Parts: sequence; C-alpha cells; structure tokens
Amino acid sequence: MSIIYIGSLSYFVAWMVTIMGFTIGVPDTVMGITFLAIGTSIPEGYTSVIVCRKGLGNMAISNSVGSNVFDILFCLGLPWLIKALAFSSKGYVQINSSGLIYSAMSLFATVILLYLVIVLCKFQLNLRVGIICLIFYSGFLTLASLVELNILGNVNPPLCS
Repeated sequence: MSIIYIGSLSYFVAWMVTIMGFTIGVPDTVMGITFLAIGTSIPEGYTSVIVCRKGLGNMAISNSVGSNVFDILFCLGLPWLIKALAFSSKGYVQINSSGLIYSAMSLFATVILLYLVIVLCKFQLNLRVGIICLIFYSGFLTLASLVELNILGNVNPPLCS
C-alpha cells in the first residue's frame, strides 16, 4: 500500500511543479533539473552527511554514484520500456528536449572532473572537495538551464500560450 501512496504523491508533485513552471513561464525541463532534482536528492544528501560523520566517506560517494546510476538506467529505462512496449504504436518514446545531449555531456564532464578532483585530493573528502563540488553543480545547473531556456541555442519549442 505504501508504494501506491509514494507513487501517487510523486505523480502529484511532478504535476504541480509542471503547473507552477507553466504559470511562471519556465519549461518542464528546467523545473525538472532544479526543483524536482533538488527535492528528490535532499534525503540522499542527508544520508551522505550522516555516513561521512561516521568516517565512511567511501559509502557517501558510493551512495551518490549508485543512486544516480540507478535513477538514470532503471528509473528512466523501466518506464520507457513499458511505455514503448505497451502504449506506443511506434515502439519508442519521443523526448521533447533537444537540449538533452548538452545536459548529458555536462553530466559526463562533471563525473570526470569529480574523479579528477578526488584523485588530486588524494581520495580525502575535505572542505576543498565540497566547495569544488558545489561550484561544479552551480556550473552544471547554470549551463543546463541556459540551454533549456533557449538562451544558449534554440533547443526547445516555445511553451503553449
């Protein structure tokens, strides 16, 4: 029963964020990479803080990497598979964001840069790594938002009026 409750609330939250974005003129993709992403990552961040305080920094990194790999491969793959097999006569799901390639390339670059920073800091998570990670996140969020808002190129069709 709890999985139905969680699923229903998740659907409701995504729906409300979409409506809020439409109301203020912000595309779904920008609302997804900002509000939804932050909202769903807060519990993960809190968990990482707890395990880091216990001296288990490797578990915090593994939690973040593992969670994101699971989100990208399973949480996107399974619904797309179901939609393509059961509900699409074309056999595929159309993605309405041409900016996805830029976001994916930025995400890949941040993962490489994170690994490089961790190596340069001799695999010790310290204040410098935290600040650098926040700078990377700010850079990714800025770049992805500018692309999705059509400021850096024309990748999204205009919102319905």
